[in-house]
Amino acid sequence: MTIAPSTETDESREPVAKPDGTTRGWASLRPLVLRLHFYAGVLVAPFLLVAALTGGLYAASFSIEEIVYADRTTVAEVGDKKLPISEQIAAARKAHPEGAVSAVRPSPEDDATTRVMLTGVEGIDEANTLAVFVDPYTAEVRGALEQYGSTGALPVRTWIDKFHANLQLGEPGRLYSELAASWLWVISGGGLVLWFARRRTQRKVRGTSGRRRTLGLHGTVGVWAAAGFFFLSATGLTWSTYAGANIEVLRTELHQATPAISAAAGDHGDHGDGSAEGGAAPEGDLDKILAAARAKGLGDPVEIVPPADASSAYVVRQVQRSWPTKQDAVAVDPATSEVTDTLRFADFPVLAKLSRWGIDGHTGVLFGLANQLLLMALAASLVVLILWGYRMWWQRGRASSFGRPIPRGAWQQVPPQILVPALAVIAVLGYFVPLLGIPLAAFIAVDVVLGEIAHRRGTRSYGGRAEAKQGDRAEAK
Repeated sequence: MTIAPSTETDESREPVAKPDGTTRGWASLRPLVLRLHFYAGVLVAPFLLVAALTGGLYAASFSIEEIVYADRTTVAEVGDKKLPISEQIAAARKAHPEGAVSAVRPSPEDDATTRVMLTGVEGIDEANTLAVFVDPYTAEVRGALEQYGSTGALPVRTWIDKFHANLQLGEPGRLYSELAASWLWVISGGGLVLWFARRRTQRKVRGTSGRRRTLGLHGTVGVWAAAGFFFLSATGLTWSTYAGANIEVLRTELHQATPAISAAAGDHGDHGDGSAEGGAAPEGDLDKILAAARAKGLGDPVEIVPPADASSAYVVRQVQRSWPTKQDAVAVDPATSEVTDTLRFADFPVLAKLSRWGIDGHTGVLFGLANQLLLMALAASLVVLILWGYRMWWQRGRASSFGRPIPRGAWQQVPPQILVPALAVIAVLGYFVPLLGIPLAAFIAVDVVLGEIAHRRGTRSYGGRAEAKQGDRAEAK
């Protein structure tokens, strides 16, 4: 399907002014949306590009981890019967007597090793643990690696994860990823509005060339990927530094916070005052503890967490975040092996469930390999869109230099009845998402200052018409 060449451009259609200088409806908003989409794309694109490249790499890190550490995470030969958990822990402690047992993940599959996690080990980051891998059939220790996070990330995936989250710069580095997440939905939304506002014939790619073709490709891919970008933006903000804290407060106020299980075990003397090495709770009890959890329906994979002190219970929790999600947990009294508290994922508040699924979908664990491939496709789409965006800017300068920026002053053409409510919504969003609000406020301030400077010099043009015409003549050729 082809279309005839057109001399009309994105910026050529001028809004029809009313006597008071403002314009009506979409015609008044379009220049503002176009300017916001352009400047946000130009200025935030470098951050989005890094986030896309590192995010795509993280989606692939699960497969990389499976290959690199297969000799530790899998057994040499599947046996007939797995040994008691207590024997496997004893083997791990014999090989690594340092530190204390902080958690145990029994072998979840026939060919998987058991992980015994140790904390307080010299040379291991305080936030991490040393995972000792034990063959559940022979109690052979197959190795030990530093482990990070609730998903049990090993060194390769840990490095990629932190590179994506903070560029290996620690807490200050998280600002880059939060900035990218804060603006991704704005840029995507602006692009959608501009794309669907165009006439149907202008959206076609076949039969076009030059900037028109680049614009068509940019818009088409952006439309198809927009839902994924909105998802990544929203879920990325849920555990960001500033917006994430505001979201957590809001969830708490709405009684939608993630519930926690009670680990109080009651008064049974010194049953939890460990006789095990490293200060852990008695390891010989773990077989009964696990059996009690199984009786409550907690299937693999599970994690067993020893009591924090003499008055606490063991906590056994499911750690499967793939679909269907298994996040049930029970507290078990170490003296009686009785379940003292039960927490079911089915009873979580709606927003707590959505947050769990959103984060797991964002990290690529919710639907396994299919989820990870989709994330890699979204990352590739974002990279391509950014490159096409810069190419359009270059082509706007007739492919010899970057084109003139979208003219300023567009906000002055918006009627007050539209502008005032829009500013109120932006102010609320800016408060809850600071790395959206602060740059946007700076953008508006700079726009006002530049406009005032131009006005004093006598070169101000309402709606940027004088500047737009020059760009239109170049683009029409």
